[in-house]
Amino acid sequence: MKTVDFTAMKDGTREEYEFLTAHEIDYAAKTGERLLDALVKLDEGLSGYKVTRLGHSLQAATRAWRDGADADWIACALLHDIGDIDAPYNHDEYAATILKPFVREQCTWVVEKHGDFQRLYYAHHLGGNRNAREKFAGHAYFDDCDQFCERWDQSSFDPDYETFDIDFFRPIVAEVFARKAYDPSVIRAGVRVALTDPETARQRANA
Repeated sequence: MKTVDFTAMKDGTREEYEFLTAHEIDYAAKTGERLLDALVKLDEGLSGYKVTRLGHSLQAATRAWRDGADADWIACALLHDIGDIDAPYNHDEYAATILKPFVREQCTWVVEKHGDFQRLYYAHHLGGNRNAREKFAGHAYFDDCDQFCERWDQSSFDPDYETFDIDFFRPIVAEVFARKAYDPSVIRAGVRVALTDPETARQRANA
């Protein structure tokens, strides 16, 4: 079978849907690779900063890795702005939706809300509300988003920072997107994992 015969989904057979499912599984397995290809296109995005959007993303992920962060945090630091080209007004929600099936709930929430938290650093200069994040005060992951932005996001516009290239992160992205989607043992609802691990950071620095 090269294609299904039906032209309306209600007319499909079990055999046809099994055929389509096999194709979809194969396609989904390459999600991580496609995301890294899309990340490269961030070099075509917003200008005016001292680094490109790709450079910012790589720098954020490099800082996460050097802080001893786990794969979930590193992947989120790398991909948190993946929506900048196609979803400039809700890039944070866009990125969170992509990551949601494959990382902890904690990390998805942080990526989804990081736009509001980043306003702390600039909104007052533009007549906006720099305290927009306060609507999430008391949330279990509030402090995690605060630290994500402080340590890895707002600080990653430095052209002199020694940043790893995209190939360094390919194995981490592959690991994350090879997981079974929405696996409760991955999502770990309500679980908090520290952004930094000093012992892991020390080991990586000495490797």
